[in-house]
Amino acid sequence: MNTLKGHRTKFTNSKLTPAQKDYLTRQSADPYVQAAHAAGYRSRAAFKLLEILEKEPFFKQGQIIVDLGCTPGGWCQVAAARTGGKGKVVGIDLLDTDPIGDVVLLKADFTTEEGLNALYAELPEGANCKVDVVLSDMAANTVGHRETDGLRTMALVELAEEFALKHLKPGGVFLTKLFMNGDEKHLMDRLRPHFEKARFIKPEASRKDSRETYLLATGFLG
Repeated sequence: MNTLKGHRTKFTNSKLTPAQKDYLTRQSADPYVQAAHAAGYRSRAAFKLLEILEKEPFFKQGQIIVDLGCTPGGWCQVAAARTGGKGKVVGIDLLDTDPIGDVVLLKADFTTEEGLNALYAELPEGANCKVDVVLSDMAANTVGHRETDGLRTMALVELAEEFALKHLKPGGVFLTKLFMNGDEKHLMDRLRPHFEKARFIKPEASRKDSRETYLLATGFLG
């Protein structure tokens, strides 16, 4: 089973690989990492979402929002702040997520019946609930092979897509991370008939050398 985003690798100084050393060096020098710490966000990913919201401010008070693969919780923090505590934000991840005020956080696998039931238990009307926004910043743990890593993450994207198409209410929004590897066109082609608008967005907070991008689909047609 692929691990959802937020995988926390514990490094020991004596066993760092060159890639891990490079990652830690980049993290320590990354201005968005430093800004996240200063602003109280759990991760630099919060700034990616904030940039997307500058282009498409889709959060509103009173919304029901589901964050798939929410750890460490940066997106949940932004969602809770933008909805003013008057809606409901539910995050779910395989890993523990430290508490966030006004956010329901579940340690579960949404791709299993048990995980879905735990999620439904937190939503108004349970399994029949229709939500306003589905977020997914999930990525599979990398194995170092570009094509394999891309396929593993795309599999998670497709699971998030399936959840969104089943549970969004008319006018709803789906935002997902993906890695450009050639399959993104097929995803766009699948989503366009279901939404008023869909487009790719690469925030400035995404590293320039990363294939990471985001697909934002708005105006779910039901």
